Amino acid sequence: MNSKMTLFRHLTATALLLIASVAHAATWHQATESELKTVIPARAPVISERIETEFRTASGIADTKGHIIAGVLLITAGYSANGKYSYFLLTQTPIKIADKTLAPGNYLIGWTRSDTELFVTISDAATGNPVVEVTAARNLEIHRVESFHIAPPGGMSVIQLGRFTFPYSLPEATR
Repeated sequence: MNSKMTLFRHLTATALLLIASVAHAATWHQATESELKTVIPARAPVISERIETEFRTASGIADTKGHIIAGVLLITAGYSANGKYSYFLLTQTPIKIADKTLAPGNYLIGWTRSDTELFVTISDAATGNPVVEVTAARNLEIHRVESFHIAPPGGMSVIQLGRFTFPYSLPEATR
């Protein structure tokens, strides 16, 4: 009976630790308009320019700790973007895309298109230097086409560009 009681206590302690760690972890949700307004700049810092953003295209996710990962369409008319960048991405916590973990900061998303996919380049916003490349596939599960959308982590952890998506993940410490 003593060994059963000891096992029960260990199992109970383990369960409580798991519950505590889950409760301590950040819970991510779709960012509200007011949350996005706190981080989306009217003019994004792009290399040596300040390029106007289209706030109605803004999308992001926020956690219970106050971190936001968000993006918005850049109004690039008159700039020499030529596929180098179309979107401004900011992250207040690390985010993993392809095989690269991006540090908190500002990034640019640009792409070129084939018939079936987008070849996406994510670059540092301050320098324009590429950081990671990923292929975005046409996603048949997407029923609402949006210029830019970030889905909360979990079921479909993707960044959406029109009808195309590519996956992302958050390091364990940020979940």
